[in-house]
Amino acid sequence: MRERAVINRIAVLAMHTSPLEQPGTGDAGGMNVYVAQTSRRFAANGVEVEVFTRANAPDLPPVVEMVPGVTVRHVPAGPPELDKNDLPTRIAEFASGVVEAGQDGFDAVHSHYWLAGQAGIQAKRAWRAPLVHTAHTLAKVKNAALAAGERPEPLARVLGEEHLAAAADRLVVNTEIEAAELRGLYRARAEQVLTIPPGVDLDCFTPGDRAAARVELGLPVDAVVPAFVGRIQPLKAPDVLLRATAELLARTPSLRERMVTLVVGGPSGTGLDQPELLQRLAVELGIADVVRFLPPRSGAALAQVYRAADVVAVPSHSESFGLVALEAQACGTPVAATAVGGLPVAVADGVSGVLLPDHVTERWADALAGIALDPVRRASMSAAAVRHAARFSWERTTEGLLAAYADAARTEVGACTCTS
Repeated sequence: MRERAVINRIAVLAMHTSPLEQPGTGDAGGMNVYVAQTSRRFAANGVEVEVFTRANAPDLPPVVEMVPGVTVRHVPAGPPELDKNDLPTRIAEFASGVVEAGQDGFDAVHSHYWLAGQAGIQAKRAWRAPLVHTAHTLAKVKNAALAAGERPEPLARVLGEEHLAAAADRLVVNTEIEAAELRGLYRARAEQVLTIPPGVDLDCFTPGDRAAARVELGLPVDAVVPAFVGRIQPLKAPDVLLRATAELLARTPSLRERMVTLVVGGPSGTGLDQPELLQRLAVELGIADVVRFLPPRSGAALAQVYRAADVVAVPSHSESFGLVALEAQACGTPVAATAVGGLPVAVADGVSGVLLPDHVTERWADALAGIALDPVRRASMSAAAVRHAARFSWERTTEGLLAAYADAARTEVGACTCTS
């Protein structure tokens, strides 16, 4: 048996979005959290990390130290302000910049999303390092569950993901569901796919004083508070929460005096086409007086949002995992979510929250009321939510990734020895 390969330096590729950006708007979301949290923990384990991302704003410094041991490199590849749909035309330029900036080489390359994955293939060849890839979302899966108004993923992405399924040394997925999708839809090899669930920052996202959180946010202490946190786009379906809110008020008009529905996030994806669409919907539904829109936030400020809420809605049409669901539960807030992608793993149905099969307004109103308006059930789910979230940590994720890198590197060494 060969000794486990030693991993001292990791190149992390995230072409279209940077771990330095605020999650919850534009292209920044769960992937940003994933890259930032795992990179910090790699460094804490003595592993040097360089994150390569495209320079998407003018005057960005070429190199930024995110934390000691983690360097973010802004690689020029096309005009800074470039539409995401035009990014595939800049992959080769980005890949060249990555390879040139990383001339000292790395023990492993971890690419995130298909754009960075294509550059990762070039880096793998140049540095003779194993390539580990995480898709985060898959085009074929998204196209099978499109929301109204959402554009299908292009053929170039489908072909790029198929290429990665063949070329990457390891494909890391969040759940066994995603593993089956890779094997079935992309013909990935069973031994190539590793399931490593993402985590939650259990030091930041903790139960706290709900009344104090509400006071901090300017909410009445006795309010009924359902919340949505995330990017504002059809895929994430924040409109489902607004329609359910309107249904609850139609059923019980007196609830209007106490209801405050929070929507925390910014426009993203096709949501950028009509950034005020959700606000207009609130007006059309006659609930603008009870809906409060807040800008995206992270860390302690985001934890206070979760603590202030009675229930967090995650009504996505497609979701590879659902970090928002984990964060909310870690704060002791039950979740109502659609039973898609990784959400049946992130949420314990009937225990830490409720999973719904579709987006029928009446069902969502029932689910939200069943948690927010039932103090006894909510308290039980709150305690269970904390226990459920505690099963997931970034430390466990990082340990799994380091083992995956080492295994891929060892396989690479073995392959080279056999052909020499």
